[in-house]
Amino acid sequence: MADSMALFQNAYYIGNNFNAILYGIGLVLYYKIVRIMLNPKHKQARSDRFFLFFSTALLLLNTVFVATEAVFGEEMWIVNADYPGGQDAYLGDFASVWYQTFGTAASIVLNLLSDGLLIYRCWVVWDDVRVVLLPIVLYMGAFSVGIAQLYESGRPHANYFAGLAQNLGIAYTSSVISLNIIVTSLICGRIYYAGRRCARTLGVNVGSDYMGAVSMIVESALLYTLFGIAYLISFALQSQVDILFLSLYVMMTCIAPQMIVLRVVSGRAWTRDRSAMTGTNIEFTKTTHGTNSDLNLGDETPIKETSDLSLTKQSNASTMVAIEVV
Repeated sequence: MADSMALFQNAYYIGNNFNAILYGIGLVLYYKIVRIMLNPKHKQARSDRFFLFFSTALLLLNTVFVATEAVFGEEMWIVNADYPGGQDAYLGDFASVWYQTFGTAASIVLNLLSDGLLIYRCWVVWDDVRVVLLPIVLYMGAFSVGIAQLYESGRPHANYFAGLAQNLGIAYTSSVISLNIIVTSLICGRIYYAGRRCARTLGVNVGSDYMGAVSMIVESALLYTLFGIAYLISFALQSQVDILFLSLYVMMTCIAPQMIVLRVVSGRAWTRDRSAMTGTNIEFTKTTHGTNSDLNLGDETPIKETSDLSLTKQSNASTMVAIEVV
């Protein structure tokens, strides 16, 4: 093996091993999603069928990527171990073999599905379509560049990591990662703001399932974005370890949205109703007279309950809910 490609070959081998490990994690997540949906006690939602098909598509596309990477490694290191010029020559001659192009296509579609879900979740968390206008523009641009890169890297004797294919790959990855960074920041910022607001208003940390660190990491697909940044940097610098970060990035492209779907079907994910609730003004006023409180909601009958606080909650529709200690 030539010294110039020794690091790349080792990174490719290590990446294939990580693919196998992370693929197992993806299978477990998919199993948990299906198990929850098939549970007789699970309250079926209109979106359940969509998320089932979506998760299945993610797993199938990820399977294609893992399988093609494994097959190419086997062909390069075992079946054609005596190829003239060694493994480096084989890599240069067969980098655009049909099943490698198929695997690249699967990873691009996987990207598009994952980014589409991420944009949708950003809209859910913010409950404002204006917030996702820029991500949608980047999404369409990434799709166009991704198709161009797929065509160029799939041409005979082309190489995904060299020439025009590499330049298109940098442009595609840059647009995708920019989209990821923007959407991840928007989701993290919204969840952090909502958590701080509730903690400041109520004086305690509430809703940790929706506003805690785990929620922030999962809902924003933070790991997906971080591995994407690592891959983009190594790819742009033409580092020989870029193939390792590519493998990790593609695997996170499947695992991160599966984790989001699992939270959704488990009833622990953000919804538009919950987003609207966090945008409501809540104020507390201490009172010193009385022992009971009234909860008045429109023309509903007052509900008596013991309390030490007076809560005034006013929504955007100017509906007043008052709990007053008397």
